[in-house]
Amino acid sequence: KVRRAWSARRLQRRRKRQGTMVFSRAVRSHGRLVLSLSRGKCVRDQAKRVVATPLSPIRNFSAEPTPLVPGIGRGKTSTGLVGIDVDHEAVPKMIVKYQALLDKMEASDMPADAQYRINVEKICRYRIKAAQENLDDPEKVEELCNCGQVEELVIQADNEMIVLDMYLRNRWWELVKPVEIEFDPEDADGGHGDVEWGDAPDDDKK
Repeated sequence: KVRRAWSARRLQRRRKRQGTMVFSRAVRSHGRLVLSLSRGKCVRDQAKRVVATPLSPIRNFSAEPTPLVPGIGRGKTSTGLVGIDVDHEAVPKMIVKYQALLDKMEASDMPADAQYRINVEKICRYRIKAAQENLDDPEKVEELCNCGQVEELVIQADNEMIVLDMYLRNRWWELVKPVEIEFDPEDADGGHGDVEWGDAPDDDKK
C-alpha cells in the first residue's frame, strides 16, 4: 500500500509539471528556428539532425586561377633593385600616374606645339596603352616600354611629374629657341667635311 501511494503521488506531481506551459528548446531545421508548443503541456523535443537533400553544385563561371610562377607576375618576390620593393599593382598605377601627367599638361598654358609637351604626351599615351592592354602581364608591359621594370616605370612617372611642375612654374618652353641644322643626306660623310671618324689622330694613338 505504501509503495502504491508513493507511485500515485509521483505520477500526480509529474502530470502537474507537464500541465505547465513552457517553451521547448529551439530546434534548428533548414535554417529556421522551430519552436514547439504543446496543447497545455510541455513537449521536450529532441534536437534532431535533419539530413538535408544535397544541394546542386555551385558553378563558378570565373576563370580558373593561374598558377603562380616564381619570379613572374604574382610570383615575383623581388625586383633585384635596392630600395625598390615589388608592387603587384604597378600596372594600374602606371595608368593613373601617366594619365595625371596628360591631364596636367592639358590644363596648363603650355603650348601644344612645345617640344617637351609633344615628347611627354607620346611617352604617356604609349605606356598607358601598353598597360591597359596587358593589365595582368607586367612582363609584357616591361617588354613594350623597354625602360625598366614596372616598378621603375611608376617611379619614372612620379619623377616626370616633378619635372613638369618645374617646367610649368618656370615657363621653360619660352626659353627654347628653334635651331636650324644643316644636313645633306646625299653627302657621303653626312656633311662633316674631311674628318675621318674611323681612325684616331696620330697624337691620340701615342
